[in-house]
Amino acid sequence: MQEAVSGAGSAKTSHRNTAGLISHASPHFAAAHLDGLMALYVHPSDGRAVELPVWERRSERVVDFVRCSYLGLDNHPSIIEGAIETVRRYGTLHWSCARTRLNFAVLGDLEDALSDLFGARVITYTTVLAANLSALPLIASGVLTAGKKPVMVFDRLAHATLAFNKPVVAEECEVRTIGHNDLQALEEICRQNDTVAYVCDGVYSMGGCAPIKELRELQDRYGLFLYIDDAHGISIFGERGEGFARSQMPDGLGDRTIIAASLGKGFGASGGMLMLATAFQEEIFRRFALAHAFSASINVAAIGAALASQSVHHTPELGVRQRALAEYISLFDELVPTAQSGSRLPIRTVVVGDELAAIGAARLVLDSGYYTSAIFFPTVAKGRAGLRICPTAGHTAAEVRAVAVAINRALKG
Repeated sequence: MQEAVSGAGSAKTSHRNTAGLISHASPHFAAAHLDGLMALYVHPSDGRAVELPVWERRSERVVDFVRCSYLGLDNHPSIIEGAIETVRRYGTLHWSCARTRLNFAVLGDLEDALSDLFGARVITYTTVLAANLSALPLIASGVLTAGKKPVMVFDRLAHATLAFNKPVVAEECEVRTIGHNDLQALEEICRQNDTVAYVCDGVYSMGGCAPIKELRELQDRYGLFLYIDDAHGISIFGERGEGFARSQMPDGLGDRTIIAASLGKGFGASGGMLMLATAFQEEIFRRFALAHAFSASINVAAIGAALASQSVHHTPELGVRQRALAEYISLFDELVPTAQSGSRLPIRTVVVGDELAAIGAARLVLDSGYYTSAIFFPTVAKGRAGLRICPTAGHTAAEVRAVAVAINRALKG
């Protein structure tokens, strides 16, 4: 990503190079597809296992370390039943209607329950992508910062669903990209500008996290507006599963912080959400957010599943699953050294370097019965290809030990 600057009256700066990205990455995608590592169509099995079709009338059971269901809730019986029961009760799956017109009553129940659970004003979306697509142009407009358009600063490693919005945001305000967690650069921008908004992840999808405490200090000092995508941190942190970012804000979000999060991943259902702080913000989003005004809500099954999950979040079972996740992360760290070793975050990346070597290693691990992600550009930087592994509370200790053996063997081979 370039450190791009654009705004009214200034020269346009390119924020995307899709053709170049495709040209560089296509051979590696082709190799991963050829090795049977991408776009797999499988049947669910027990626990974290799936049945992988091999050829006609034969399948192979593999244990999946790719899914981001960090607490193992995506096949929780009460969550499944919540989805089924709500569809039966409403007699439909989906209404094709913008949310500014009609909404399912049960969706209001869900947003009220999530607002209570997370201590915020929660609006739900079909995906976190839709939430980000809705939020960033509104922030860029200045409507949430007293009419002053901010300088929008993106962390260099901000998720693709955030970075994708840079060209649209640049039509409204100045856009800059800084190094990962570069607080010195961010503070310098804050010193030079009256209004600054910072866009980052809470927990990064390839490992690591935002320095929430330090960002809040910059907020107190300069009035920094924070937009944090905490899709990978939700449910696994906090007594009620508030997430990595929200659990570090015991006094509330305040009117200069918005958190996006997932209703999938750790939460175990489907969809996305925004945590807002004020009635004014909620009114603006419910009237003018793109996915609210021009698209539909999450479907009834997802609503029922999410309601069931928030009920689980009020029980001791949440803490049990959080502790199991921590135990399996620690066990993996004992067996496979990574840059993330010792962190409470749930994502581990093993750097191989060469893209084809990483793809080969992932294939060897799959041949041992364990599915991990081969990661390469544009998911990670060029020359930093490797494996991405997601231990979850739904795995067993034996499975964590076995995938570690398979990874170490593949790296030696």
